[in-house]
Amino acid sequence: MEWISGMNVAINYIEENILEEIDYGKLGQLAGCSPSHFQRIFTYLGGVTLKEYIKRRRMSLAATELADSSVKVIDVALKYGYSSPTAFTRAFTDVHGVTPSEVKDGAVVASFPPMRFQMVVKGVTPMNYRIEKKEAFRIVGKSIELKQSIEENFKITPQFWAEASMDGTVQRLAGMIENMGLLGISTCNNVDEWRYYIAVASEKQADDLEEYIVPACTWAIFSKEGPISSMQELQSQIVTEWLPTSGYEYANAPDVEVYYNPDPMNAKYEMWIPVIRKE
Repeated sequence: MEWISGMNVAINYIEENILEEIDYGKLGQLAGCSPSHFQRIFTYLGGVTLKEYIKRRRMSLAATELADSSVKVIDVALKYGYSSPTAFTRAFTDVHGVTPSEVKDGAVVASFPPMRFQMVVKGVTPMNYRIEKKEAFRIVGKSIELKQSIEENFKITPQFWAEASMDGTVQRLAGMIENMGLLGISTCNNVDEWRYYIAVASEKQADDLEEYIVPACTWAIFSKEGPISSMQELQSQIVTEWLPTSGYEYANAPDVEVYYNPDPMNAKYEMWIPVIRKE
């Protein structure tokens, strides 16, 4: 499939540039999606974050070179992008469980070959979704800047929700809900600055709140009830089961979370995935 082929082309790009700084934007381009969407797809399909995968590949190659007794640790560290031997040793030990010096004494190391993606049909668990076209709409709320790494953002967004609840932002916004519910919006499509908004859809003026226009788009909307922690499971299921066989691919628009009740143990929510028909 074209979608899976694009992921494998991106993997080839990583291998060809493993000694250089990997351009996440290029990876998304090769796979036909935004850098954020690429990282999410990669994480759910590969079972490891993109950042961790790249580290494992570099340390796997470094271990092979260190087996040569004539090679210096500092030279291998520099080759794989570490100006500090201490930082290299920390990364190497994290991956292999032994230090670079111990490798020269015959220590056992792990091998992490390049990934290859292939289509696996699952679909045991039913997924409730609908396709809807929506016009652009305005949101108001508060936002936080995200990193260009989904791994870091998995930590940033829950903390942001906790802070917004403690300072009264969530409660205030809940009182402003007009139709959609409380929103979590990731503007991590092809823009320079990635942000995450806690907001509501509204045309009301609120000078102390930020505003953002969610563009007109076609959305695949997935509904679910249960603990909020089940959202990551739903995202994984969308990426690994629904998207590859749906006839759709990611569109260049934000991801939208819609929360219809505040109970974190028994939430009712929707995931809106921006999509376009595959050509």
